Amino acid sequence: MSGILTEDLIYEILSVVEEIPEGKVASYGQIAKLIGRDKNARLVGKVLSMAEYYGEYPCHRVVNHVGRLAPLFYGQKERLQEEGVEFKDSTHVDMKKCRWEC
Repeated sequence: MSGILTEDLIYEILSVVEEIPEGKVASYGQIAKLIGRDKNARLVGKVLSMAEYYGEYPCHRVVNHVGRLAPLFYGQKERLQEEGVEFKDSTHVDMKKCRWEC
């Protein structure tokens, strides 16, 4: 992965994350597709796990394709609820209502 993961790619991913509006969520795959790397959802997740080293980004607005919250991302649910994001159950965002349509 080190050959793929460049500073430019990291900032490209983070710039998309920065565009997700308050009250909406995007999936890892959706972000990968937006940067032209359809099959690299896991790469997006890897970058988001390191985002704190690059500045302040709304990484809490990124969930998996079915709306599941990121494991071990403490406070993600609370931050999303504060923004008005609706949930189907305790661990899944309602993607039909809250997906970012970009």
